[in-house]
Amino acid sequence: MTDDIAKLRLEQAWRECRQHEHYMRYALDALAPRLPLTGAGLQSLDAEAVQDLDQFVLRFGKLQDAIGSRLLPAVLDYLQEPYERRPMLDKLNRLEQLGYLERAEDWPELRAIRNQFAHEYPDEPEKNAALLNLAIEAAPTLQAILARVEQGLRLVGAAP
Repeated sequence: MTDDIAKLRLEQAWRECRQHEHYMRYALDALAPRLPLTGAGLQSLDAEAVQDLDQFVLRFGKLQDAIGSRLLPAVLDYLQEPYERRPMLDKLNRLEQLGYLERAEDWPELRAIRNQFAHEYPDEPEKNAALLNLAIEAAPTLQAILARVEQGLRLVGAAP
């Protein structure tokens, strides 16, 4: 019964992450002709581009949150690793040891980027553009984490 619950949590977390990743990728594809962003470019975006940028910001943040708060803990739970009450850094290090993360130290960097670009600086368009560009450059790292988790889950027979 407990194994079924762990598998269900893992499947739910996986679906949520894939959905956020899908829409983040869609927004990035739409923004591609405008990249890299500049302060002047941000100020001249049309309504559609603003929506694409908002979608990227929303989905990057939601994906980063879902991976950290749901997917990675669900992987450890499914694997019956006793890390539920351990600090996040211990969980990340264990996931790296198990092959589910390439580098545990990527995670705090992704979290810091997410926290930085979540704030807008209305009088500093160049700063906003630089922070958004950092997140855009970090998006492939989030996607690589999902790919690595998927690969690991396939190896243990829990293919998403």
